[in-house]
Amino acid sequence: MNKNDLRKQYKTLRAELSNEQREQKSLAIANQLLNVVIWDKTYYHLFLSIEEQKEIDTEFILQVLAGKDKEIVLSKSNFENGEMTHFLLTDNTKIKKNECNIPEPINGLEVPVSKIDVVFVPLLAFDKKGHRVGYGKGFYDRFLSACNRETIKIGLSFFEAEETIEGINESDVLLDYVVTPLKVYHFI
Repeated sequence: MNKNDLRKQYKTLRAELSNEQREQKSLAIANQLLNVVIWDKTYYHLFLSIEEQKEIDTEFILQVLAGKDKEIVLSKSNFENGEMTHFLLTDNTKIKKNECNIPEPINGLEVPVSKIDVVFVPLLAFDKKGHRVGYGKGFYDRFLSACNRETIKIGLSFFEAEETIEGINESDVLLDYVVTPLKVYHFI
């Protein structure tokens, strides 16, 4: 199936999840993450969930990261140039939803992309080769291409893998892992 069809299909599937299912699946994903060998790293980039899109509730992952005393990095999106700026999450960080309902830091200590060790990547669908379908704006593909080669890219999905995604672009960045409520896919 192509990206546009998958985008529509998985937005619908996500919309059909009850709040209780979303919470249970989000917790299961956070628990599965504990099985991934990434916990020796320092800087972890996490997206904050868009509740209106029924994204994975990353609050559970945030708690795991804080409990392991990791440096947590959040992004702010610039819709004019399609870039993201990354900020360290501290006790003083103020979060505000932007015009697309994305919770973002207002300001803070900027973190260079070169420091980020692990990126948790939002997605709508993915395939068994590590390709992903996002919302189609390219923010994460641009961000992930700027990361170090050693940066670990982990997609988070409520659903299991598609066989293949048609229409992959050269600019699409492959994931290293995708974590679902049921399993961890490893593509390295």
